[in-house]
Amino acid sequence: MKSLKKQRRIQIIALAASALAVSFGLIWYASQDAFQFFRAPSEVIAAPPPSNEVFRIGGLVSEGSLKRGEGAAISFSVTDGGATVPVVYTGILPDLFGEGEGMVGTGSYVNGQFVATEILARHDETYMPAEVIDALKEQGVYVEPET
Repeated sequence: MKSLKKQRRIQIIALAASALAVSFGLIWYASQDAFQFFRAPSEVIAAPPPSNEVFRIGGLVSEGSLKRGEGAAISFSVTDGGATVPVVYTGILPDLFGEGEGMVGTGSYVNGQFVATEILARHDETYMPAEVIDALKEQGVYVEPET
């Protein structure tokens, strides 16, 4: 009788562990698209990601690169001082978006250009995302703002 209870207990523990492993695997698989990694333009050029991968890119909008197309189509280049990546975006840009300003875009890298689905710009004259600051510092381009 003892061995039957012990065997049943082992089966329940094994079943619970299996259910836990399967649920963890399903959660991990489902959340892969939710994670968006930040990349600097130099990283994108050095190792271009697959066109189906959604990630964030950030840097400074290159001077003289902002061009407005028909409708809400916009193109510009983003740089970290080491490399420049062309960006295309269809939509309304944030009010503080401009040339020489910091930006972060979400989208994918398709045929040599970043196709953005979302563009974020700084929210005041001193703010810049930490990832962009780090990338610019690595390239030796970042200048501390005057306070």
